Amino acid sequence: MGGAAATSMVTEWRNWSGSVVASPGQIASPRDEAELAAIIRAAAQVRVVGAGHSFMPLCETGGTLISMADYQGALEIAPDRRTVWAPAGWSLDRLGVALWAEGLSLINQGDIDPQSLAGATATGTHGTGADLGSIATQACGYRLMLADGTTTECGPGDELFEAQRLSLGLFGIATAIRIHVVPAYYLEERIERRHFDAVAERIDELGAATRHMEFFVFPYSNQVTFKTLHPVPAADFVPAKDDDSVFGLICELGAAAPSMIPTLQRTIMRMSGRATRRSGPAHRIFPSERSIRFEEMEYELPRANGIPILREAIAHIRKHRLPIAFPFEFRLTAADDIWLSPFNAGPAASLSFHQYAGMPWRAHFSAIEAIFRSGGGRPHWAKRHTLTTADVHRLYPRAADFLRVRKRVDPAGKFVNAHVAQLFDIQVAHPLAT
Repeated sequence: MGGAAATSMVTEWRNWSGSVVASPGQIASPRDEAELAAIIRAAAQVRVVGAGHSFMPLCETGGTLISMADYQGALEIAPDRRTVWAPAGWSLDRLGVALWAEGLSLINQGDIDPQSLAGATATGTHGTGADLGSIATQACGYRLMLADGTTTECGPGDELFEAQRLSLGLFGIATAIRIHVVPAYYLEERIERRHFDAVAERIDELGAATRHMEFFVFPYSNQVTFKTLHPVPAADFVPAKDDDSVFGLICELGAAAPSMIPTLQRTIMRMSGRATRRSGPAHRIFPSERSIRFEEMEYELPRANGIPILREAIAHIRKHRLPIAFPFEFRLTAADDIWLSPFNAGPAASLSFHQYAGMPWRAHFSAIEAIFRSGGGRPHWAKRHTLTTADVHRLYPRAADFLRVRKRVDPAGKFVNAHVAQLFDIQVAHPLAT
């Protein structure tokens, strides 16, 4: 205990999609509280990285980049088995396996599970479900190491807890997070092809019919890939891994010959006519294969605006024949009361807009972002957006409280990088290395 933490002197760090590049002075992997405290005290600037699935430069730093993946910890299960303290650096995959071994499951999660628990809560990451909130809504306590290397614990009723629930890494480094859990359950996944208009006209009914509902629609196809997840008493077969090799080929062909994209998208939808079904432990059914790299923007809109804005975005792409290789993703998410959550304005429809990582995306994202904003949308903090400080304060009435707590717990701005400094107009005494 308390030995030298594993460190790596690197010249370059990239996020998952490859679009965010940084040159940290070092990447450190502390194994215990003493090592973490020593790293924090010695550093002028600190950011934490999980799986690198943020498309915004939240992890970018020229200072010390910390990974909590090797930090020692174990589940601490409450006597009533309704909450657990979980290591904050664990991936959702690792957490799901550990919970299942104890007869427990997460309430909800998204379809990507390499993300760390801390990273998922800190950015407002979510799954789908008309009555289910983001992963941050499952948190009910935090153990944090602050900028001076001391530790604290916070929970409901504490301003630090309220700010930390969606923190963007600005208050300290979470070592453990207390989360609500439920008895272990199985899910059945059903995927089928449906007509877009048929789904759009019944979206509220379809969202209420199953615990989880979402769909994917290519901008040049009138068919959607409609997906539901619903609890079942037990699994009757072991789920198989997704195979996205055909879609990968479509993306490569589209990148080489953009004019072919409309035909390719209609072709792949015709090929996907067979409905599929699988079931298994919830933590194995939630995730999907995501081996094809992409860039992503996501906006959370008032639920009634979701379908009309999706139609407008598709019409824009078709009118201008934009070479967009990926489908839109449409999900439903419940409202919450988290200060900086894009869901605190009410129940939301989540629209995700992707582009294949091998193709241009910035100009297309700009055009679609304007459409999303026109519908009252708020962006996912970790996905591409162009919010200004004025936008933040207009959209989030509790932003001033969030920043007041930040200044109290980290007055020197140790956990601030150039991106969040610009986003929130945070002034720090030390230069921000990038």
